[in-house]
Amino acid sequence: MVTSSTSDKKRTVAVIGGGAIGVAAASFLLRDGNDVVLIERSGIGEGASFGNAGCLNPSSVVPMSMPGTLKKVPGYLLDPLGPLSIRWRYLPTLAPWLIRFVQAGTQAKVRAQARALKPMLEDSYGAWLPLVRNAGAEDLIRRDGHLVVYRTQADFEGDALGYQLRRDNGIAFDVLRADELWQFEPSISHDYTIGVAFHQNGHTVNPNRLVRSVAEAFRRDGGRVLAAQAHGFVREGGRLTGVETDAGVIPADAAVVAAGAHSRAFAASLGDDVPLDTERGYHVLISSPETRPRRPILDASAKFVSTPMETGLRLAGTVEFAGLDAPPNWPRADYLLTLGRRLFPGLAASYPEGRVSRWMGFRPSMPDSLPVIGRASQCPDVAYAFGHGHVGLAAAARTGEAVADLIAGRTPAFDLAPFAPTRF
Repeated sequence: MVTSSTSDKKRTVAVIGGGAIGVAAASFLLRDGNDVVLIERSGIGEGASFGNAGCLNPSSVVPMSMPGTLKKVPGYLLDPLGPLSIRWRYLPTLAPWLIRFVQAGTQAKVRAQARALKPMLEDSYGAWLPLVRNAGAEDLIRRDGHLVVYRTQADFEGDALGYQLRRDNGIAFDVLRADELWQFEPSISHDYTIGVAFHQNGHTVNPNRLVRSVAEAFRRDGGRVLAAQAHGFVREGGRLTGVETDAGVIPADAAVVAAGAHSRAFAASLGDDVPLDTERGYHVLISSPETRPRRPILDASAKFVSTPMETGLRLAGTVEFAGLDAPPNWPRADYLLTLGRRLFPGLAASYPEGRVSRWMGFRPSMPDSLPVIGRASQCPDVAYAFGHGHVGLAAAARTGEAVADLIAGRTPAFDLAPFAPTRF
């Protein structure tokens, strides 16, 4: 049900981007009584929202860049199938972002970043519930926990700072060893001897269908969806009057930029030079797998997540920096199958054609692991909501609420200062 507006008059708000962030923002804006048009050029939930690991993890407060990152950069360049790789041709373009990424990984900065991420990710499962219930899609999200597994004690100890950051931010977990781990998750190989269980984490069994279901409810409740490419903004006297699209100018009193990896140009047109880049992520999906875990599992060494989905077993993850235009490196996706068989000995040694599908998509990534949420410098009628990296699905609902608060002139539930577009 749509709630009554808390603002003085009904406004038209244009939301650019039909992924999880944009759909959540549009839904909460509609609940405020606004006239909302959601602009998406290539299909609702078809970008990063289609192929991610589906995790709703309050535990994901650990930034990407951590102390010691600099010494790992040569390995990123030399291993095209590693957990994080950089294509040589893209290195000159990436260099300014990479410098900021390394600089963000100090002890003091990662502690501040984790503190900022905590309220945005808190109870990710519960934050989605109002939208999911309104869409009649409760079957799409579950709270079965999340498991991180290690093959060696050394690997586990290497993540000590990450677990300290979680403790500091009140995130509970249990360490499981040997038999206790294998009983908790019988599907994994006994080569993995240490596990960390986060019982409050959740996941969706189909991120694409989740986003589409919420968007369908948005449309049912009076929201509009426009299949078009947004190009820019129309302003008069410093105020927004419309959004330019290839379907014409859409009149609007306010707008939200939630265009994921394509958001940087919109921000630049409004005076904000944000260092947004894109992490290319891959997944493989095994239909009717011989074995599947009870919950999502992160292989901490190989940096991929296995998630039980309604369509099969998804093996997702890795990071590749190559920009928006380079062709996919499909061996990275295929290698996920090799890693998956190492984690799950019950998987078949080979699959016939049609049993395994591959995907590549773009995560919008900021060098300090914090998204951009706030007002545009040159036009306060425009709010930003992009750059969530690996936590877009988990943070979408709370980000959507914060954006609705900004548009309505309310104080958001969590401090947006760490996410300001001007912080660089």
